[in-house]
Amino acid sequence: MQWGSPLERPFFMSSPLWPYVTPGIPDELFDRLPGIPLSKREVRLVLLSQLRLRVDSVLWDIGAGTGTIPVESALLCSQGKIVAIERDEDVVRLIRRNCERFGVENVEVVEGSAPECLHQRSDLPTHACIEGGRQIKDILQAVWKVLQPGGRIVATAANLESLYAISECFAQLQVRNIEVVQSAVNRLEKRGTHQVLAAVNPIFVLSGEKIG
Repeated sequence: MQWGSPLERPFFMSSPLWPYVTPGIPDELFDRLPGIPLSKREVRLVLLSQLRLRVDSVLWDIGAGTGTIPVESALLCSQGKIVAIERDEDVVRLIRRNCERFGVENVEVVEGSAPECLHQRSDLPTHACIEGGRQIKDILQAVWKVLQPGGRIVATAANLESLYAISECFAQLQVRNIEVVQSAVNRLEKRGTHQVLAAVNPIFVLSGEKIG
């Protein structure tokens, strides 16, 4: 079904692949490419909880990877807009395929390198999710300039160097109400004749607000 203006959309969208209002889509439901990162379901739930999205939020997801956050966010923000930014053409096509798989139409996929591709955008974000990036400080600073007052920013770090860089930048930008969470998740897997608990790679999730 095609929806017209945002006001004509339902408050909650669902997909035939995921006909629920709760987030947490299983990883295996997403189309994937070898070597392209995917935010594991449990980590994704932490990210979404820290974003604190509203039905009409405008979310920029920078370094969108497989597109799991754009898809989940689009289902939650039925009257909002999700901008998924990726620099690799093949990954951009992957995100679009996943959006099509789940039937979400409020995602714009942008092929470009951050922060350069951010400067000319007119749809200023109420929320931003930054999933890595070699220029993490430059990206954070560029996003912070255009983040709407009261907006939330969430960034992930997979190593101590990124954690330090994000923490330092948050302090410089005077991000308020900062929270830092490290995921520690184990999944039951079958290996041979045994069932074992295998650890999911831990990720630091840093979040905060722009006051005024």
